[in-house]
Amino acid sequence: MSRPVDDLVELALGGRRALRRDQVADAVGVPLEEARRLWRAMGFADVGDAEAFTEQDVAALRIVDGLMRRGTLDEATAADLARSLGQTMSRLADWQVDILGRRLVDRGLLDREEPLSPDSVAAVRDELVDTLPALEQLLVHVWRRQLAAAVERGLADATAAEEETAYLTVGFADQVGFTRLARRMEESELAALVERFESRAADIVVAAGGRVIKTLGDEILFVAASPRAAARAGLGLLEAHAADGSFPRLRIGLATGTVVARRGDVFGTTVNLASRLTALARPDTVLVDERTALALESVVEVALRRHAPRAVRGIGLVRPVELVTA
Repeated sequence: MSRPVDDLVELALGGRRALRRDQVADAVGVPLEEARRLWRAMGFADVGDAEAFTEQDVAALRIVDGLMRRGTLDEATAADLARSLGQTMSRLADWQVDILGRRLVDRGLLDREEPLSPDSVAAVRDELVDTLPALEQLLVHVWRRQLAAAVERGLADATAAEEETAYLTVGFADQVGFTRLARRMEESELAALVERFESRAADIVVAAGGRVIKTLGDEILFVAASPRAAARAGLGLLEAHAADGSFPRLRIGLATGTVVARRGDVFGTTVNLASRLTALARPDTVLVDERTALALESVVEVALRRHAPRAVRGIGLVRPVELVTA
């Protein structure tokens, strides 16, 4: 790695890389294998005996070790925490570098053809110096907001929380023909399409009162506390896609029931049923299960069209109900 890149990386890290992994472990007083296990859980490759670590890595490992010594975390939970942080932050960092890099190119500060030219490196350095403190503050603020929302959701169903279950409406939204479309698109065009889909879908689901659990490129999984909110999200997604011809058509499935909620994800028969209904749905339609349909019968802004019963793999006999705007 060239020296200019080294300088930028260490600026992002907040310190000079001058420590080996064994030195980090020794400084904290933990076994080397334990430190390596946490490093791998965060998604980083084995760096061998290279001087790849900073004093900030020592401080972070000391924090985790302190939580384990107090009994707040055990080894398995600490690894799960490291893994969730690594996966979330990796994606977030990729997005931020891509967005900020494009902005630098648009402003004429970063040369796309020669990103390591002295002028380009200086521009990236100035941008990092100016924006890193602000981004760090925003990151902590949004995390605290999301943490508060998660605490509120958990306390709202305290009895179910003991078993890590919740009663929710689960939705899948799938882009029809995405695989064929992806074969015809350049990588940059495909990445832009996926990013627009994810951001637009998240905005619509949240505005309707739901929450996006995860995105899978051509598909999103979301939940809502009520069938009405989930229906509003599903119909809103269809409407937004129909108004934008650059997107593939959508099909959506909704199911209501008990789910297992764990590590930010949801599992169980209700999730499987929502997925199966999505696969049965025609393009530009929302299919729901009987339980969701029953809850929506008195909602004046939607209408229901019952379909013939279908045998669904792993579920049994299901009678899909099509949801349309009244």
